[in-house]
Amino acid sequence: MAIDSIEYNKSCGALIFCSKTKRYLFLLRSNGRQANKWGIVGGKVEPNESSLDGLIREIREELGGQIPDAEFISIEEYFHHKNKFSYHTFLIKVDEEFVPELNHEHKGYCWVKLEDYPRPLHPGVWRTFNNSKNRLKIKEQEN
Repeated sequence: MAIDSIEYNKSCGALIFCSKTKRYLFLLRSNGRQANKWGIVGGKVEPNESSLDGLIREIREELGGQIPDAEFISIEEYFHHKNKFSYHTFLIKVDEEFVPELNHEHKGYCWVKLEDYPRPLHPGVWRTFNNSKNRLKIKEQEN
């Protein structure tokens, strides 16, 4: 059976990178199974919504608005065939750090160098970071 014919529960997220400071935005979850773990902006993609459209909506919901002049770069699309789950990870490049207006899903944020990422990480973010191809793609964007 082709992957395209399988109905997946889709989610998406983005690691936000500031070109000026070379730091990344991490968000501290406030509730649910991943409470008190650090992650990235993102969430479920609604039916009839692309991953990118879902990410833009999640940014509005979780960070309090849009990110002007942002560059969106696809890092990976992860498929868990047994669970029929997919997760599309992006990197968003911004010129300046900003103060996010967090909603109820997060209780803190930090801008840090990638090698200084906060702990404990959300398991999905940890899996993405521990994939050498993903890490290389992320680090290439720092130049």
